[in-house]
Amino acid sequence: MRPEFLAISPNNRMPAILDHQPAAGQGTQSVFESGAILLYLAEKSGKLLPRDAPGRVSVLQWLFWQAGGLGPMAGQETNRLYGVLERRLAKSPHVVDADYSIADIAIYPWIVPWEMQQQNLEDFPALKRWFEAIASRPSTLRAYTRKDEFSRTPVVNDESRKILFGQTAQSLLSNT
Repeated sequence: MRPEFLAISPNNRMPAILDHQPAAGQGTQSVFESGAILLYLAEKSGKLLPRDAPGRVSVLQWLFWQAGGLGPMAGQETNRLYGVLERRLAKSPHVVDADYSIADIAIYPWIVPWEMQQQNLEDFPALKRWFEAIASRPSTLRAYTRKDEFSRTPVVNDESRKILFGQTAQSLLSNT
């Protein structure tokens, strides 16, 4: 059985899965946050994450670079972050050496809206080569054929503003 996607609560959706057949035992394993989900699934499947320590560290560095940099900082430093990727991809076919990994999977969706980010992939030939290679992978093509199943329109209303900007530690603790 494949892990299923789960909404943590009706009003507060976040990336999360429930794995009803965890590798390490009985019961159900819940995992939230995109990077943690990618790492969990890579470890469980034995794919997309090198087994050797140097390779594993390299993939994890780039996974966390995406989670801490490209994701939250893209609106502020997009061109610089594209430059970081360009420099890296000029030396390697994938983010980490020759192997496609969870680092590539985590980073790719943040490059998809390059035009909306006011970037030009022609300015980044190595990044463009990588982007086109990932875009043409059968798994990427399959995933993006399902994109219409998910809303791309952000829900910005009083309720979402309250969730995004009105939470405090006390409000979260009182809703448990």
